Amino acid sequence: MPMEQAVACLFCAFLALLLLKLRKRGNDNNAATKITLPPSPSRLPFIGNLHHLRRSPLAHRALADIARELDAPLIYVQLGDAPVVVASSADAAREIMKTHDKKFASRPYPPTIQSLRPMGLGIFFAPYGALWRQLRKVAIVKLLSVRRVQAFRRVREEEAGRLVADIASTPPGEAVNLCERIFRVITDSMTRTMIGERLERREEFLVVLAEIVRIASAFTLVEFYPSSWLARVIGSTPRRAHASYLTTYDLAESALRQRQQRREAVEAPARPKNAMTGEEEEELMDELVRIQKEGDLGVPLTIGNVKAVLLDLFGAGSETSSDALQWAMSELMRNPRVMKKAQAELRDKLRGKPTVAEADLADLKYLKLVVKETLRLHPVLPLLVPRQCQESCKIMGDPKFWDDPEEFKPERFENSAVDLKGTDFEFIPFGAGRRLCPGLAFGIASIEIVLAALLYHFDWELPRGVAPSELDMTEEMGITIRRKKDLYLRPTVRVYL
Repeated sequence: MPMEQAVACLFCAFLALLLLKLRKRGNDNNAATKITLPPSPSRLPFIGNLHHLRRSPLAHRALADIARELDAPLIYVQLGDAPVVVASSADAAREIMKTHDKKFASRPYPPTIQSLRPMGLGIFFAPYGALWRQLRKVAIVKLLSVRRVQAFRRVREEEAGRLVADIASTPPGEAVNLCERIFRVITDSMTRTMIGERLERREEFLVVLAEIVRIASAFTLVEFYPSSWLARVIGSTPRRAHASYLTTYDLAESALRQRQQRREAVEAPARPKNAMTGEEEEELMDELVRIQKEGDLGVPLTIGNVKAVLLDLFGAGSETSSDALQWAMSELMRNPRVMKKAQAELRDKLRGKPTVAEADLADLKYLKLVVKETLRLHPVLPLLVPRQCQESCKIMGDPKFWDDPEEFKPERFENSAVDLKGTDFEFIPFGAGRRLCPGLAFGIASIEIVLAALLYHFDWELPRGVAPSELDMTEEMGITIRRKKDLYLRPTVRVYL
């Protein structure tokens, strides 16, 4: 099972910290019942398998390498005191996220997350139970339904237009930092969706968001030895996490005040109306605060939960969408044939229209293939958010692979029924089962409109002296897998606003 195939098959879906409770059963007259664990590499005293992660700066690559050597779709590694099971085959993932979905529906609550979310948990880290079920219901029905996503299409179209105007103002021949511009347009789109306008303390928020990403994605002493008081004393992560928590919750409180002041400054008849329903437009924050005040969920929802949900949505939405767009543009620059085909489709369908609207995207079949192939080859979460096993169960499976898995070929999805909704376990960029990402529709909408605008309005060139095959595609580990180096491209306006 070559490493590249294992990564491409399931992007090494990392079901970390399953916390399998191994305990003796029976009495003195009966031998203890033992659970048969998946294959495991050799372990060292105290550190377990931590030394194996040094194979690569990217954890998913190191784990895929172990799976290849053991020729196993399911492996067991001991990271310090933390028992971890890794699934690297579609069938193993299917059993975990479908057959045994309920058993694996919970999340661990490690010390770092405890420090980042002491006032209440949001959608992503809440354990399986009544609170999580209600939060997910609110997210799917009230916040991120298809109707709600469509209601905010004006925001996405306007922000995509601002991005185009910003890039078009670049002096001829000058390269632009596309990573930076993409991240800003996605974060601005997210904040406008949440509170109706850009965040007043935007720069401060982006700085602390980057710090949270570094903290939450790091492998630290307290994660490997969660029960050790010494690890908590020596390690700086809990203190850094607590400092970030204080700043983020202050910023969330500031956003709540900003939204309230905006609403009070505008008389009800003059407030924006939903283009589809004609009703007063409610931002996501309005909806959450109203639900929290009404208190009819059946479980207590605190203002801490509200802030946690907002921060979860903002962090997940901004990081994943911007990283996916950066990888899409990188692959298109490395594959001129695909770039020309995608641009030809756009310019043929839009026929000189001054802007790209989301209504135009339905007919752009090849663009959608490009997005799918980007998410296959560069899953922004190759190590899925950890799940916790709540009871023992048996899991097995055999790997199945893509043809030419390391090649960027959008055509592989032509006439294919494989979708993004977690039903095809060889392709689960948004997860699957009960923990399927509730923001799937919002994320895809954000990616498609920005990518379409970039390809429609501009022709793109690499910096002088750089050939497509020489473009640096080095990955950097975080919560998501991003480009290690920013992407600089030279734009030429093809279709003016």
